[in-house]
Amino acid sequence: MARYTGPVCRLCRREGMKLYLKGERCYTDKCAFERRPYPPGQHGRRRVKLTQYAIQLRAKQAMKRMYGVLERQFRRYFERAQKMKGDTRENLVRLVESRLDNVVYRLGFAVSRNQARQLVNHGHFLVNGKKVDIPSYLLRPGDVVEVREKSRSIEPIQKAIEFNRGKDIMPWLEVDYDNFRGSYLRYPKLAEVRDLPVNVQDIIEFYSR
Repeated sequence: MARYTGPVCRLCRREGMKLYLKGERCYTDKCAFERRPYPPGQHGRRRVKLTQYAIQLRAKQAMKRMYGVLERQFRRYFERAQKMKGDTRENLVRLVESRLDNVVYRLGFAVSRNQARQLVNHGHFLVNGKKVDIPSYLLRPGDVVEVREKSRSIEPIQKAIEFNRGKDIMPWLEVDYDNFRGSYLRYPKLAEVRDLPVNVQDIIEFYSR
């Protein structure tokens, strides 16, 4: 499976926003973006006025990197969203938010999407009672995600639950930490994804050029 393996803090600095790619570290003073909130490289501190194309490109790159999706797959999500009924922006967000690795992260069983992707890859989760080890697996309303019984004592999941217990989760999800289980209640609406730092319309216009 292709994936980005470079330093993720550079991605936040490049996009000029926190994408929360390193879990707990992003909430501390050790966060690289907090210490150096400018693009990496020797010309990072230069002030550059972005063109409309550059604004759209940066929005696409930021959303793609936030969800841990590479270019080819992200474009496929856009093309699929175009063919679906309704608003393409809503459809695109619905597709990326329905990914199993994203839902595991949203439920609080991982501290970052990258960790969630790794845990899913290693077969630590069940969907409707069956093991699913494909991070891009798309969930449907009513699907139940749970940690395998043999995996409930592993340190990353225990620490993630401890870190997230008591925090609000997204309204389209429901979680029961005592039973290591969560439910995907319905598809999300764009306005409800409050931590999405980009204008999705810019992404639609970028791919529609």
